[in-house]
Amino acid sequence: MHRSFRFDPPPSSITPEPVYRGRREVLRLLGFGAVGLATGCHSETPPEAPASSETLPGKNLNIARKLDTAAGETPTSYKDATHYNNYYEFGTSKGDPAANSGRFRPQPWSVEIAGHAEITGHFTLEDILKPHALEERIYRMRCVEAWSMVIPWVGIPLGDLLKRFKPTSQAKYVAFTTVNRPSEMPGLSYPVLDWPYREGLRIDEAMHPLAILAVGMYGHDLPNQNGAPLRLIVPWKYGYKGIKAIVKIEFTETQPKTTWNVAGPDEYGFYSNVNPAVDHPRWSQKTERRISGDGFNLFGNRIETKPFNGYVEQVASLYTGMDLRKNF
Repeated sequence: MHRSFRFDPPPSSITPEPVYRGRREVLRLLGFGAVGLATGCHSETPPEAPASSETLPGKNLNIARKLDTAAGETPTSYKDATHYNNYYEFGTSKGDPAANSGRFRPQPWSVEIAGHAEITGHFTLEDILKPHALEERIYRMRCVEAWSMVIPWVGIPLGDLLKRFKPTSQAKYVAFTTVNRPSEMPGLSYPVLDWPYREGLRIDEAMHPLAILAVGMYGHDLPNQNGAPLRLIVPWKYGYKGIKAIVKIEFTETQPKTTWNVAGPDEYGFYSNVNPAVDHPRWSQKTERRISGDGFNLFGNRIETKPFNGYVEQVASLYTGMDLRKNF
């Protein structure tokens, strides 16, 4: 059954002011009245081994090796990871992606490689994955709304893939674009953001070994609501950098426009590194709520937010000499 698209996120979820004002007008015209919006962070949560009562859909993936970078932390349950999401293409409430993504078709799939590289063109998902062994990585994922999850992702190192296309010396950045299918993604019918969704990284960030392209979670295929069939994971940044359903990867010489930076440049910077010392204009970033079966419990499971989401030793050198308050 096709589910209707809803504008009913919790009051605690708020979007940048320019987007909010535009959406209020849309809601007024549609007769909905004013409501709050969830921010554009994309993150998910999975347990290394799901509870015996949990049945995981999708194909069981063949994983070559496991890299545990969140040692000592309990993974979020698969249910929470797949039913508490931000994915505006399917709706602005946390439950909308799971409810509204059933019609989305993640197969067959192709990705365009473009820009400053020796090898460009359109490649099937099978072409992209074939030379690589899948790895499982347990990463912390932090949302700008001050909530987080711990997720076992399955994917390939982003840098290994990019090197195959031989970027030239002009390639200073890597830009990503999400698929645009209004018939399958009901949220695209509303001007909540400037569609299609776009993200970008500096090329040295993209080549860092922590950055991966994920095709699965919890050892199984990615569900539609979590970004199937291909999404970006950059664990030291806020979750909205984790663009989903990627259909284009482009090597650029100049800094690409990114969706949330365009929507609210004073609130969502291009770099989007987790920095608890810099508050969001409308809330503190010093603590976060670890999602653990508590849904909208805003006050449970509070923990201290760590710089670079806990990956200081691995990634701080990427930003040597930068003003991390100005380049947020």
